[in-house]
Order: sequence, then structure tokens, then C-alpha cells
Amino acid sequence: MREVVLGTAGHVDHGKTSFVKALTGIDTDRLKEEKARGITIELGFAYLDLPCGHRLGIVDVPGHERFVKNMVAGAAGIDLVAFIVAADEGIMPQTREHFEICKLLGVKRGLIVITKKDMVEPDWLALVQEEVRGFLAGSFLAEAPMVTVSAVSGEGLDEARAILDQLVRESDFAEAYGPFRLPVDRVFTMKGFGVVVTGSSIAGRIKVGEEVVFYPRGLAGRIRGIQVHGAERQEVEAGNRTAINVQGVEKEQVARGDVLATPGCLQPSLRLDADLLYLSMNSKPLKNRARVRLHLGTAEIMARVVLLEAGELAPGSQADVQLLLEEEASVWPGDHYVIRSYSPVATIGGGVIWNCSPPRRRRHKEINQRAFTLYRSGSQEELALFHLEESGLSGLPMAELAVKLGLFGKRFKKVMDPLLTSRRVITVDSERQRLIAATVCEGLGSQVEALLAEFHRQNPMKQGLPLEELRSRLHRNLDQRLFQLLLTELVKRGLAVLDGTTIRLATHQVSLAADAEALRTAMIGYYREAGLAVPTVKEVRDRFATYPASLVQEVQAVLVREGQLVKVSEELYFDAAALNALREKMTAFIRQEGEIDAPRFKDLTGLTRKFSIPLLEYFDKIKLTIRVGDKRILRDRSA
Repeated sequence: MREVVLGTAGHVDHGKTSFVKALTGIDTDRLKEEKARGITIELGFAYLDLPCGHRLGIVDVPGHERFVKNMVAGAAGIDLVAFIVAADEGIMPQTREHFEICKLLGVKRGLIVITKKDMVEPDWLALVQEEVRGFLAGSFLAEAPMVTVSAVSGEGLDEARAILDQLVRESDFAEAYGPFRLPVDRVFTMKGFGVVVTGSSIAGRIKVGEEVVFYPRGLAGRIRGIQVHGAERQEVEAGNRTAINVQGVEKEQVARGDVLATPGCLQPSLRLDADLLYLSMNSKPLKNRARVRLHLGTAEIMARVVLLEAGELAPGSQADVQLLLEEEASVWPGDHYVIRSYSPVATIGGGVIWNCSPPRRRRHKEINQRAFTLYRSGSQEELALFHLEESGLSGLPMAELAVKLGLFGKRFKKVMDPLLTSRRVITVDSERQRLIAATVCEGLGSQVEALLAEFHRQNPMKQGLPLEELRSRLHRNLDQRLFQLLLTELVKRGLAVLDGTTIRLATHQVSLAADAEALRTAMIGYYREAGLAVPTVKEVRDRFATYPASLVQEVQAVLVREGQLVKVSEELYFDAAALNALREKMTAFIRQEGEIDAPRFKDLTGLTRKFSIPLLEYFDKIKLTIRVGDKRILRDRSA
């Protein structure tokens, strides 16, 4: 069953760590430097067993402005926030910044904790409470329960535990959907065990012995052991502070910011489509292609913000953006992010990731508006079609499309089955499960029709366009499977005709110009007059030398397709009627004599060796006769 993770938020020295220690008995400051300086530097972890039966995981974050990036890493994956304000100071800079970060990361619930109540008078405490309520007005914490506590005397801690118990009771304990994901916030080694990573599991479940991958690096390993708050587990689900012992990787290969996940469920990318809220507390507009610090999960990556519709973004405004990353990231659509300015470093905005691997977008293009409209309000079916349309002729493997949609298993199948059944999506390669949008195929089919129409216009006497030439004209690297599927579809719809290695439009009829028609008539007469002693190809060209050689060749090819001539060899074409008469004459001879050889064929036809040998070989080729030694017999003796 899914558990719940609580994160702290608030200004430095406002008592976050003291509150957690007083509440749980666990000191989350584990570093010597933290002990010496009296401030939290790294993320700290604790837990609290509640009356409702749940164990609440707690992430204590640093409050100092120099360590806000650590705070963002800790806030990734929390379900509840303990928003902490010290009674002796009230709202401070990091109070505001941490609050904005929680909003940008999509935190929806929590409690307000006013610490150090023992250090102020009741009247002052009431003023601070009023200030905090005013600050949180209209936000997700506007109606959140508020408790005042003293870590020194313990006053208010029981009330805080009761509030947390109620918040957890009201939580949604449905298992977080999808394959397992855990953004890594800490990496260390244990003697005898190897690499251990920790983090808040944010989706799915995983078991000891299962294979995992560290994204975006792609390092594969196997789970050797799992611990949740120090207790051994065979399986862990979303919502737990988790330590996982992984075999097959070295400590130097893994770092905070990696995502430990089920193999195949993430895709490394250098581009992300997202919406961006540019915080109103910023003092100047955000310029296009501004360099920022992008926080995704526990990762901090340098990136540039491409404003797709404007040259700059005013404080308090929202925009559609493409984030260009300097290092690869692996996320799902719906994940939240935060951006901080490059220098000086401050939180300036954030939002939601819409597309985890989009194409590079050019600014001020109509397609961008369509994309972001679908991201926000389109159905999963519409989004699937859109992703496939954008992938064009390359299409997408089914597994990659699932990642782009953030859908897996039965949910993904439920979306895809109607699209495949209705043929709005076509499987090009069943082995690799590569999909392509039907609209892409239709567009390619229209290109084929246009190319064939133009080819027929320029080459009216040619029967069709060679298939390989058509394929190269469409796209140099067009996939052979897609090309074959396209041809099959065009033939099936009656739009085109395949003729051996060529293709033509079904409406195409070979047509000859006036001079070509005259040549055709003359050539037919020339071959008929020659009988079986036909001219060679060179002699035909010489005979019709007043015509271009290419035209003579084309007309000769047209006569072959029409059945007027028969090509016996590369040099010899015969009048079809004369050749059929010879075939009948030779068949009758063999039927009577049982066989025929070259001398008897010469006597039968009166032809020289120049003609008789190619003719005998032609009759073998068309399987009328079969050669046995120096003689030929009928292949089908019943003929």
C-alpha cells in the first residue's frame, strides 16, 4: 500500500530540524559540518509512526539560500509539507522561496508549524500567525491546519502529531500508477554490500531480484536488497523513503539526479516541452533563450528557455516553452520542475513537463499552438495520434510512444486498441512494434500519386516508374517495410498497378505523339515483312535513323508491352504472330518426331544459326521445350 512522505520547508534557523527531532526523536543532521555550524546542509531523513497505522516518511531540507538546490531535490516526491515559520522572525526570504518551490512542484496539502513559541509573548505570536495566514491566503495552504510548537518544552507536539495523523488518514493510498521510479538523492557504499541509493519512490513498485536501470545514463543493475526506514523489505511501493542496494554498478557511475527505474520506462532527452509560470516576485522580464538552472526531480541541469510565442516574459506571466538541456534528463509528462536564475541564483519559476522528447520547435509556428492545446486538453487518443504524426515517416516504437504518453500496461492498451483496430494507427514493423499514423501514410500516398502523374506526363510512352527510383524520390532512407505497405495500400485501393519492378497509376495508358505513332506503324510493318529473319537492334536504329535513338528504343518497348513484338534476346525482337506460328510448327514437328536438334530446326525454319540458336534457347526459357544433350523435347509431353 502506498505510504506518504512529509517534507519540511522554511527559512534557515527557523527550527525545521529541531521540530523533526522533537517530533520523532531522530536528529536528521548527520554531517560533522552540520553539527559544527548548527545548520542543515544536506537532506535529512526521519520517520514517524502514526496512530492510524501508517509510518510517515520525513525529508528535512536545508533552509539556507546557498543550499536551496538541495531543498528542491528533497521536495521532489513529497506528498505533504510542514511549512515552518519561526515565531521570533516571521516570514523571511527563504520562507517565500520555499513556498514558491512547493507550489511549482505541485504540492497540494500540508500543515503550518509556528516554531519557537517559547521565545515570544502571546500577543507577538498572534501577530505572526496573522501574518502567515495573510501570506498564504489564496494558496493551497490557505485553509491548512496551523499549530504552534516549542521544541524545547514539547508544547504543541501532540497536536502536530494529531494533525499529521488526520492528514495521512485523508490521503489517497491508491498505488501510484506506472513502472517504478525513484529519483536518487543520495549515493554511498556499504562494506560487503556495494552501492546503495536512497530517494522517495514516486511511482509503481519493485522487488528484490528485479532488474533496474539508472536513467539517463542507461546503467543496468539488479536489486540486491531494499530497506524502508532501516527495515528490510522484499518489495517497495510508491510513497516510501527507500534505500536500495544495487548490484552491477560502481558508486562513481551513479549520482544524485539519476532516476532508478524499471527498464524501458524512461527515455533520455535533451529537449522538453513545458509550460512556465514566471514568478511575480521577479524584478525583470525573462528573455528568450535565457540560461537557467533546471531542477527535475533531484537533478540540477543547465538549460535554456525558448519562449515559443514571445521575445520576453513579464513577471507573473505564463508561457509555452521548450527547454533545451545541456545534459540529458529522463522524465514523464506531468512531472513538475523548477527553474532558478543562472546568476545571481534565485528561484524564478517552474511548471509542468508536457512532452519528454519533442522535436525541436521553431518559434511562432502554428503547430506549437496545436501541440500545447492538445497537451492541456486533448484526449490520450488525440495525443497518441499527434505524437505519431510529429514522428513522421520514422514512426515510433510502441514502447517509446508509451513513455511519451506516460501510459503503460492495460491503460496504454486501452488507448491504442481502438486506434489500431480503426487503422488510424498502422503497425509498420510487427517485430519491433513500430507504429505510424495513418495520416502520414496518406500523405505519402498522395506524394506517390503526384510523382507518378508527373512521371507519366514526362514519359508518356513508358509503362511505369521503377520501384527503387520511386522509393529514392520519396525519401532517400525510406524504410522498405513502410514502402511495401504503401504500395500494397495503393494497389488495394485501385489507385496504382504493380507491373514487375515498375509501378504506374491505374488510369495511365501509354500514349504516343504523332511522330511516335508514325514510327510505331512503320516498325510494326518492318518486323512483319522481315518474318523470322528479323533485324538486329542496331539495324532497326539504322533503318529509322531519322528518329532519335531514344524514341526508337521507347517505341520498341511499347510494342513489346502491347504484345506486337516479343523480345527473344538483347539483340533480337520478333513479330509476335510470326513467332506464334513458328511455335505451333515446331510443336507439331516434335510431337511427330519425338525430338528436334539444331540441324533439323534449321531445315524446318530455313533460318541461319544467327536466328535458330537464340530461338531454341527462347523456347527453353519459356518452358516449351527442355534440352537433353544436343536435342530438345517438349517439356509437357501432353501438349
